[in-house]
Amino acid sequence: MTNNLFPQAFAKAPEWANTVEGVASIGSLESLISNAITGITAFAGVAILATIVISGFTFLFSGGDAKQLEKAKNSFTYAVIGLIVIVSAYLILSLIELLTGAKVTEFNLNI
Repeated sequence: MTNNLFPQAFAKAPEWANTVEGVASIGSLESLISNAITGITAFAGVAILATIVISGFTFLFSGGDAKQLEKAKNSFTYAVIGLIVIVSAYLILSLIELLTGAKVTEFNLNI
C-alpha cells in the first residue's frame, strides 16, 4: 500500500540523517545539538535586533518623559552588551581553535 498524501514521510532517509537501517544513531544527536545551538544563536540575534528597534521607538516616542528615556537607554545598553557577549564568545572560541588546533566551534562526539 502506498501513501500518496505524504510521500516525504515514507521516503528513504537522506544521508545527513545518520540513520542505520531507519534507526537514529549517535550522529543524529550531533546534528540535533548542532542545529539547536545554531537556532538558539539565531534567536538571540533576532531578539537583540528587536530589542534595539523597540528601544529606538521608545526613545523616539518618549515625548520628553525622563522615565521613558531612561528605559529606552537601558534596554539599548543591555542589547548592545548582549551582542558584545555573543560576538566575544564566538571570537574566544575561534581564538582557542586557532591557538590549539582543536575544533571547538564544531560539535562532534567522536564515538
